[in-house]
Amino acid sequence: MSTTPATGTPEPGTSTPAPGAGIYVIAEASGQQFWFQPNRYYDLDRIGAEVDESVTLENVLLVRDANGATTLGHPYVSGATVQLKVLEHRRGPKIIVYKMRPKKKTRRKNGHRQELTRVRVESITVAGQVLA
Repeated sequence: MSTTPATGTPEPGTSTPAPGAGIYVIAEASGQQFWFQPNRYYDLDRIGAEVDESVTLENVLLVRDANGATTLGHPYVSGATVQLKVLEHRRGPKIIVYKMRPKKKTRRKNGHRQELTRVRVESITVAGQVLA
């Protein structure tokens, strides 16, 4: 009977994908930078688009293709776009804002829920070629 050590290393002759391998882009949306991967959904700040509508992001900062080649923009990658599909409009978790001035009997309690749009990445295109 043979045993293999539980060290987490793969058996010789097998290959495992490196962490973070695959196609992804880093793009600007809603004033922030997001790491977008194909067929995943993300929550962005509210976008003025209807449900089931497509949104195109053209401010792509970095592209990594299936071969592992990385293209870095100066500041943006020319011809790169990310196609998003709006799934739903929702609200984020409630955040309590509590302000108090000690020894003055002044207290103020406010709540806030951020307006969000849930989107799914439909396709990533670079120079007219669809990567995913």
